[in-house]
Amino acid sequence: MKRALGPALKILALRMPALAIPALAIPALLFAGTMRAADAPVVVTSIKPIHSLVSAIMQGVGEPELIVDGAASPHTYNLKPSNARALQEAKVIFWVGPGLEAFLEKPLQALGRDASIAELDNAPGLVKLPFREGGAFEPHDDAPEHESASGQHDEADAAHDADPGHASDHDHDHDHGAFDTHLWLDPMNAKAMAAMITTTLVAADPANALTYQGNAKALDDKLDALDAEIKGIVAPVKGKPFIVFHDAYQYFEHRYGIRVAGTITVSPETIPGAERVSEIHRKVGELGATCVFAEPQFEPRLVNVVIEGTRAKSGVLDPEAATLKAGPDLYFTLMRGIASSMKDCLSSA
Repeated sequence: MKRALGPALKILALRMPALAIPALAIPALLFAGTMRAADAPVVVTSIKPIHSLVSAIMQGVGEPELIVDGAASPHTYNLKPSNARALQEAKVIFWVGPGLEAFLEKPLQALGRDASIAELDNAPGLVKLPFREGGAFEPHDDAPEHESASGQHDEADAAHDADPGHASDHDHDHDHGAFDTHLWLDPMNAKAMAAMITTTLVAADPANALTYQGNAKALDDKLDALDAEIKGIVAPVKGKPFIVFHDAYQYFEHRYGIRVAGTITVSPETIPGAERVSEIHRKVGELGATCVFAEPQFEPRLVNVVIEGTRAKSGVLDPEAATLKAGPDLYFTLMRGIASSMKDCLSSA
């Protein structure tokens, strides 16, 4: 019996190292596989376009968290408990600034004290354009491309703003002298913000500096190519005036020479009164506006009222990417979508 067991025990003993090594290696392999994610800093972003730029720069290191997800708008967003936890745990937080994400201002002071907070409306090299208040406005004179524009309202806007009869229809929730915060709708502004994002990430996580810098260079090149592509898309319809739901497109207009004739409402939170709607209806006829654009998260019936009895068409623009899936490609899909929607509607009108 002993003689029979001897060879079997020897065979089992010889096999044990081969069997034990994979078993012992499994936790080690799992640990090694998670080390990269564990080493990545916790990064939180406010809105989808910013999340997209940060995601592109963080590829290969980690994925940032997003606060304003789905079809929500930063104009009306309420912070969730999960958002508050993310802010508390964050090492880096990116937002445009209080002019856009007002809901974040106090939470950042209370919850983001241990994080590096990058306010991207302070990025060096940004083109900043003043708010245009007054709904139905004449186009501003084009400023030189990428020269910081701090000009005043044109005469038509000034006269409109000075008219007390219009004041009740407008929600002037921005300080005079403030700038339009839809900064990302110019790819050159996106490049300026991407540079600040990269600098912030490198300072917070120097171990991954080379990855961030390499991704930033690739993103920079893609943004240049996108800019050239959009110029080609909108070139055939640059001279055709149109109306938008709210004045979110000034940077796109400024960059590409698009002719915006006015807005249905100044603030997305405020439904325009009958006087304003009648005013815009008249403006569509007077200026020969060929399209009126709504947005996915806002009431489209207003557009139907505005274009009734005119030759104008209706379309949809999505400046805050409400309908798009978050990720590194979102920014490019967003910008191409705006350009294509403008071209399609204006070409058919």
